[in-house]
Amino acid sequence: MKINRRAFTRAALTGMAGVAAGPALAFTEETALNDYVPDSQDQQTLLRRISGLKMRNWQDHFDSISNDAILCDTRDRVLHYWGSDGFYRVYPTAVPLNDTLTRRGRTEITLKRPDPEWRPTENMLKRNPDLPRYVGPGPDNPLGVRALNLSWPAYRIHGVNDIRKIGRQSSNGCIGLYNEHILEVYDRASIGTPVLLI
Repeated sequence: MKINRRAFTRAALTGMAGVAAGPALAFTEETALNDYVPDSQDQQTLLRRISGLKMRNWQDHFDSISNDAILCDTRDRVLHYWGSDGFYRVYPTAVPLNDTLTRRGRTEITLKRPDPEWRPTENMLKRNPDLPRYVGPGPDNPLGVRALNLSWPAYRIHGVNDIRKIGRQSSNGCIGLYNEHILEVYDRASIGTPVLLI
């Protein structure tokens, strides 16, 4: 399927306006970038507007999406969410500060936390002894408004209390989302939803 330049521009601008306002970057299969074939002038415009966003196919990473599926791409700093009902979204993320803190591989959601509390790990306290020992639920919580625990201890997909972290290497190992985005991911995901970090 090819889409015309005007339709693509409208879809791209709508998606980028959504990022500025907070809602998900809502490219669907109908406006997928790999369906658009730009000319050389359009290619430059495209690259400025979406900063190299890559749409992906779930079949390249998962055998099934019967329980939905989540791909966290630490290099591109995005989370791809595929729903068994055809839902597909790409969300900008905060990713770990460095490779030492980055865990890659297959895991799954093991716990959904609607009002997460936060405690720093021992390693976090070694790196920064000034961290508070506990932060309860609320606007100052580093886990934001929702958290999804993964099968790896102390690794989560969660909201953030500082939106400047999104799009950066800024976390202690977790994948951070805007609070508006984690609400959508949290509501859709279930215990056992497969997660792949690459």
